[in-house]
Amino acid sequence: MNNTELLAPVGSFESLMAAIQGGCDAFYFGVEQLNMRTRSSYNFGVDDLPNIAEIAREHNKKAYLTLNTILYDYDLRLMQEIVQKAKEAKIDAIIAADLAVISYCKKMGIPVHISTQANVSNIETVEFYSQFADLIVLARELTLSQVAQIIKEIALRKIKGPSGNLLKIEIFSHGALCMAISGKCYLSLHTHNSSANRGACIQNCRREYLVTDKEDGFELAIDNQYIMSAKDLCTIDFLDKIVEIGISVIKIEGRGRAPDYVYKTTKCYRQALDAIAAGSYNQEKVKIWIEELATVYNRGFWDGYYLGRKMGEWSAIHGSAATQKRIYIGKGVKYFTKSGIGEFVVESHALSIGNKIMITGPSLGYLETIVDEIRVADQEVETVKKGQHFSIKVSQKIRPSDKLFKIVDS
Repeated sequence: MNNTELLAPVGSFESLMAAIQGGCDAFYFGVEQLNMRTRSSYNFGVDDLPNIAEIAREHNKKAYLTLNTILYDYDLRLMQEIVQKAKEAKIDAIIAADLAVISYCKKMGIPVHISTQANVSNIETVEFYSQFADLIVLARELTLSQVAQIIKEIALRKIKGPSGNLLKIEIFSHGALCMAISGKCYLSLHTHNSSANRGACIQNCRREYLVTDKEDGFELAIDNQYIMSAKDLCTIDFLDKIVEIGISVIKIEGRGRAPDYVYKTTKCYRQALDAIAAGSYNQEKVKIWIEELATVYNRGFWDGYYLGRKMGEWSAIHGSAATQKRIYIGKGVKYFTKSGIGEFVVESHALSIGNKIMITGPSLGYLETIVDEIRVADQEVETVKKGQHFSIKVSQKIRPSDKLFKIVDS
């Protein structure tokens, strides 16, 4: 049995419920503009904190709030307000990199996790931060052997956090990787005055570029590669090695991703961790998990720097390489509890018997099923089109405005 915590990304209430359904032990999220996904995710407000904390407690999960951007003087009042509200709501910990946040959390008595944005990559820095935090997210550029050595040194030196327990180490296990060291990039700021270090990256590194000879104007495309856009990290095929070295928390990246991404990545890593604990982890299962991970947003997969790579592995495409895509069909209208029937209205594309669908909503989270019967005005039909109201069987309660998508091969 292992006690590795599975930490899932949450950027909306839909994703929050999807993470819980997928089997996370904890989830992390941001509020307002002081987190590293200000631009790319919905982001909750401070008024959402009590509700988020209540959902976490109801499902026996931990809730971690990210407050990990670079701060300026005019941010300090908002930062302090967020920390105070988080403490009142009993959020489990705050993920931070700026010492202003870290010291204020210590003053307020709320647990701190040191963000990967702090770029912690050696044991001396680990020991320094142990006076503030019980957990540190290491820099993403370390090899697994370097991580293992840090964990061994923590045990040898008996480095403890404020709680009096041995310091815990967290690493990323899956999701987007940045070309810059621990995400510290200035490209977006330089070109569009939109700082990645303030959570406002426009991801212009993910685009295709031409190299131009300044003397004669000759242009070259770089072998059709997006040379600044790294493939996504995937560690599920060596997750047993990660667990073996004593990692306390594995983290999935993706607070800007849709609920289907959150659900499927969380579910696959949950199953993998459980298989490792049960002694049934094997390459046949790994193949199935990788195939499922590939169905949702990704830029292709590689193993990051954990296994000794010196250079990144770059994406050959713009956007997602997902093997499946979702097509918006319509939204929920009402749910009939006794019969387990959901009524929907078609707002765009047609839906037919046999189609694979997904439904998402703030309370529902994520639901995937196959349409085996469609009824219009209590008459069975093969297909429904834009403007029609119809009903199908659903295994969970749907609410008005829950979104219905058709899933098709890319």
